[in-house]
Amino acid sequence: VLSFIIFICYIASLAASFMMAPLLEFLLALFLFFAYASKLNEKFKGAHWPLADFLRCVTAAIIYFAISIAAVSKYSDGASKAAGVFGFAATIVFAIDFYITFNDLVTFLKQGSSDCPEGRKTE
Repeated sequence: VLSFIIFICYIASLAASFMMAPLLEFLLALFLFFAYASKLNEKFKGAHWPLADFLRCVTAAIIYFAISIAAVSKYSDGASKAAGVFGFAATIVFAIDFYITFNDLVTFLKQGSSDCPEGRKTE
């Protein structure tokens, strides 16, 4: 929701060149939400779903932080300032999600390493 709000703010501002990043983050979040809701993560075991969510959170936090600084410092209209403030809020939200997802990723990777053959476990 926050990505969609930032997207709308960038459309209405002079900083419309920054609108692609929130749109892509919104679509990626929507895809992963529907993938988890429809249990695609259980059907396709080959894909590393926690890793995909982890990378999305990390890139979103970095991108939102960078474009928020640029929008607040370079543009003076109200919509750009609002998009920058919402971008800083999104940076914090994605950083928290990054921390939570990192813990899930560690659990996922530990679970995957326990599936080793018996010969390797004794070595």
